[in-house]
Amino acid sequence: MPPEASAGLALIKPAVRSQTPYTLSSSPARRKLNQNECPYDLPAELKRSVVDEVMAAPWQRYPEFAPPKLLSRLAAHYGWVDDGVLVGNGSNELIQATLSVALAGGDVVVAPSPTFSLYRLLTNVLGGRYVAVPLGAGFEYDVDRLIETAVRERAKVVVLNSPNNPTGSALPPGAVERVLAETGALVLADEAYQDFGGPSAIPLLSRSSRLVVLRTFSKAMGMAGLRFGLALAHPAMAHELAKGKLPYNVNLVTLAAAGIALRHSALLAARTREIVNVRDRFVARLAGVPGITMYPSAANFVLIRCAALPAREVFRRLYDEYGILVRDVSGAAELEECLRISVGTEEDMDAVIEALDGIVAA
Repeated sequence: MPPEASAGLALIKPAVRSQTPYTLSSSPARRKLNQNECPYDLPAELKRSVVDEVMAAPWQRYPEFAPPKLLSRLAAHYGWVDDGVLVGNGSNELIQATLSVALAGGDVVVAPSPTFSLYRLLTNVLGGRYVAVPLGAGFEYDVDRLIETAVRERAKVVVLNSPNNPTGSALPPGAVERVLAETGALVLADEAYQDFGGPSAIPLLSRSSRLVVLRTFSKAMGMAGLRFGLALAHPAMAHELAKGKLPYNVNLVTLAAAGIALRHSALLAARTREIVNVRDRFVARLAGVPGITMYPSAANFVLIRCAALPAREVFRRLYDEYGILVRDVSGAAELEECLRISVGTEEDMDAVIEALDGIVAA
């Protein structure tokens, strides 16, 4: 039996012990629409290319910490410079690295609310102070309020998640420029979902060393199982961010897959366009479901608010009666009676509409 835990736990920072860990239980479902994953797996021929490349590599050697060929391909793909690219074990690791090197005790992070919960968790674990700025009534960004809060709180970091998770709302054009111009903060532009819509901050990298742009291969690229993300920043900033990153953290399988995905980026971009088309058709059909309010989305998911029935009941019945798993986000203060539905295949979204019609009409 393990010993009594209190002596060990007393050594953990109170700010850490007070946090709720980031978790998501696994539930099997016929239609899995709860994690904003790509509905399409990588084609078999691309997987075989990855396997061939990995089989030819020496497994007893560490992977390259900064693989020059891959960094060059990434720089070309995103329109930036090689030494301003940093790769990570998912973009989550690069969120952690950025906050780790930027925050000292009591430093302020300003972010929209609701947004990706990892920002609040990591800020508190690192000893910073997290200040949430509510989105507007329709979950649109209130850029004026973000800037006012960042200036008043003397924010060290401003997080701009666009399109925002879990709302799907994108920043209006010119918003990132304003935040850079009107605050002295490090601006962390999380563009995990930008392939699906909304403006990108990447063109602004040539104008400010206070901007870090995060991208991921987990969404549009369909590689969530391999964990690959990247940060784009001024080369001097990328050099500092690397100090917060663990060495040899991206394995050779993931490095090979990322390179092959870039070589087939046109194919993957076509799949992304199809997901956007499916999303837009789904949104148009949702408008006809009584008792459901939907919010505009530039991402690969749609946020809905349930009026006819409690969201938890709709969530349960979607799963129990129709085998559809979505994300219940109704526990958040700003998201009462809300569910987040990932965009799957056309057949998936037809099934969601049919299920919602059946649940609301029952």
